[in-house]
Amino acid sequence: MADQTGLFPEQIPGSGGKATFDGGDASGHRARLRKRLMTGGDDALADHEVIEYLLMVARPRIDTKPIARSLIQRFGSLAGVLNADPQALALHPNMGETSAAALRIVALAARRLARTVVREQPVLSNWQALLDYLHIDMAHLNVERVRVLYLNTQNMLILDHLVGDGTLDESPIYTREVVKKGLDVGAAAMILVHNHPSGSPKPSRADIQVTHKITEAARMMGMTVHDHIVIGREGYTSLKAQGLI
Repeated sequence: MADQTGLFPEQIPGSGGKATFDGGDASGHRARLRKRLMTGGDDALADHEVIEYLLMVARPRIDTKPIARSLIQRFGSLAGVLNADPQALALHPNMGETSAAALRIVALAARRLARTVVREQPVLSNWQALLDYLHIDMAHLNVERVRVLYLNTQNMLILDHLVGDGTLDESPIYTREVVKKGLDVGAAAMILVHNHPSGSPKPSRADIQVTHKITEAARMMGMTVHDHIVIGREGYTSLKAQGLI
């Protein structure tokens, strides 16, 4: 079990256990990683090396490469690790809350940065930024999440509303609540969004039916539904682009 430092007994020098790394970086491995990070491009580090570097900043006294590799193996990818449940990360062998927090903060920062970019310009003229934000936030979830993006008359985002999280493959969305929230915030338009934990962004019959209901109800209240976007690990589907709105 990890102590308050986030280290496990066998990782703490002088604890009576075997320390896995003395912090000295005698091989120069960390220095080489740092140089590649600072002078290389976006692909300078492999996925496991990104995790390794984040962990070594939080846990400088241990060799974090084996932990990084085991995390990638368990959660499937860099994105899978960074978006993993915090408790699952903390309970992973040789992790603890300190290490989990070091990874969690990266995902949080990425979402906030992407959301800021979306807010800076009209959504319809900044579509790729919107898709990037939604993919970061929703593509790797293990439950279905529904959100509604409410826009003003200039199509600027005025509210990114989380309707709720559902079960593994279902989350309820209620037409009356969606339209009422739009009226409450003075929205002129909205974009519906949800994810498919299965990974495939193909819309279901229920997705299409609820889109039609909300579109009609919103129209009667003077609001436009610009699109319904389904997010999956394999990509996204725009119901508008598919001719379903």
